[in-house]
Amino acid sequence: MAENVDEHPQRKPLLVIHRIPSFSSLFHHRLAPTFSLIDPITSAGADRSAALAFLRLHGGSARALLCVGPSPLKKDTLDCLPSLECIVTSCVGVDHIDLSECHRRGISVANVGDAFSDDVADCAVGLLLDVLRKVSAADRFVRAKSWPEQPVFPLGSRIGGKRVGIVGLGSIGSLIAKRLTSFGCIIAYNSRQKKPSVSFPYYDNIHDLALNSDILILCCSLNDQTHHMINKDVLTALGKKGVVINVGRGSLIDEKELVRFLVEGKIGGAGLDVFENEPNVPKELFGLENVVLSPHQAVITPDSFKAAEDISVANLEAFFSNMPLVSPVIWE
Repeated sequence: MAENVDEHPQRKPLLVIHRIPSFSSLFHHRLAPTFSLIDPITSAGADRSAALAFLRLHGGSARALLCVGPSPLKKDTLDCLPSLECIVTSCVGVDHIDLSECHRRGISVANVGDAFSDDVADCAVGLLLDVLRKVSAADRFVRAKSWPEQPVFPLGSRIGGKRVGIVGLGSIGSLIAKRLTSFGCIIAYNSRQKKPSVSFPYYDNIHDLALNSDILILCCSLNDQTHHMINKDVLTALGKKGVVINVGRGSLIDEKELVRFLVEGKIGGAGLDVFENEPNVPKELFGLENVVLSPHQAVITPDSFKAAEDISVANLEAFFSNMPLVSPVIWE
């Protein structure tokens, strides 16, 4: 048997570590004393068929699985785990998991709840400030020694007084709203439904929100309803001075249309932490000074990793103690 599988798995509950090869096994030191870990990548290598074969051989009695990062978790993996009852993902978003198949099989799913919310909200505001005040562009301007030859740098824009439309007023969206209210921004929002406790104006469709906003900030989940929700019509409604900030998922935006609008000057700018085909970013964006790009780093800080670790372990401990999950994903 492979080294990382306990010789006596009955002594500790089995826990499957599901990850793609580029993702490291998270918080092994927290898990190893309590669980008998089954990591197909470590034991069987990067070949997918070999990893699935390893799971079929060693994971038949495993009741829980830890999904590391946005590693795709589909039916073929679930088929190898007939006893699986609980999936804990170290992400907030769950679009990488076949939720309908989990629901059909009666498998509970938990994410990391609010672990990343503050960090993502900070990043969203940082991207917005950068786009409006041209911070990165000014940095490149100075480093290129252009200042002596061109003493006047293009003007940025004030953030106070801007109308900000937040798409997805959940934990992250609410923290963004709190931060931007302090800057003097005027907040409105779109969510699946109006929130009775929120005083901000609510729009039940994205087009009308864009029409009444200077800035759109995307922080909602990706699903069939939100895929390409930011399309040609929404970008047109946002207008030539409008700015798009995306810290949600790349496919919330029709990326080809966004690129076209930016290249043709039909919107004012964009701050993007996520993209449709990561890590591939449209090359047309690289030369645009009104676009700020980030490699899907909004959630990544030591603080957020520690919080995600704590919540993931708490969910696993709750499951094996027959207690309610700390941060369950609610089926819609």
